[in-house]
Amino acid sequence: MTTERPAAFVLTFSCVDAVGIVAAVTGLLAETDGFILDSQQYADLDSGRFFMRVEFRGAGPRFPQTLDAVRAAFAPIVARFAMEARISDADAKPRFVIAVSQGSHCLNDLLHRWSTGNLAIDIVGVVSNHDHLRRLTEWHGVPFHYLPVSDANRAEQEAAMLDVMARGGADYLVLARYMQVLSADLSARLSGRCINIHHSFLPGFKGAKPYHRAHERGVKLIGATAHFVTSDLDEGPIIEQAVERVDHRDGIDDLIRIGRDVEAQVLARAVRWVAEQRVLIDGRKTVVFR
Repeated sequence: MTTERPAAFVLTFSCVDAVGIVAAVTGLLAETDGFILDSQQYADLDSGRFFMRVEFRGAGPRFPQTLDAVRAAFAPIVARFAMEARISDADAKPRFVIAVSQGSHCLNDLLHRWSTGNLAIDIVGVVSNHDHLRRLTEWHGVPFHYLPVSDANRAEQEAAMLDVMARGGADYLVLARYMQVLSADLSARLSGRCINIHHSFLPGFKGAKPYHRAHERGVKLIGATAHFVTSDLDEGPIIEQAVERVDHRDGIDDLIRIGRDVEAQVLARAVRWVAEQRVLIDGRKTVVFR
């Protein structure tokens, strides 16, 4: 015999810090038979803003029965504190489109995690300026869209990417080693919804051939950075980073192999946390409730 689990919801928000925010949120949940499953909050004393993520479900007859009803219940508190708030179904899977060029390691990792049920997202399409990864993508049952790009057709190609997202109902675009710089217009339109993986522990070794430059400098640590895309190249709010120790015995091929593993892991964590509504933007930074 199984008992159906009550629906769970996630509230995330940021607002100007003030006394009584947590009391208002938790008080409303107590008054409406809400049961808190997880709660995290952070006060940024430098910016004067407050951030919170709370996951909850109903535990009694007074709890709102639908997502719209939950949102309506919280509306007065959202208005009172001028919150930038989002309330979502905890079990809902955000929809993603992945953009890739010729490197397969990040795409393959995301597709594998998704297809084995270890990444709670829906991948609704893969777009690429090369045709190399069509077979891998379609083997996983995901639509592949070949969108070649040049300076002459960049605006049309980016419009086609947005069309793929729109037709798939995608919430986010992931640049999984997509070796093209998005236009300022597209970056602005996807603000907070476009995740990039950079093959460097930013802000070091930007640009082309970072592992060659790292090898020339004899670095002892290499890493990768996942961040939100902005019009400032590789300067968007950082979501996750990781490093791996290397030494003088590691050649360029070793650094590339190690670096690709780090890139795939960092990007997967960033995608997971964004999908679970754990990442809130704080100016040029992020608050990540892991």
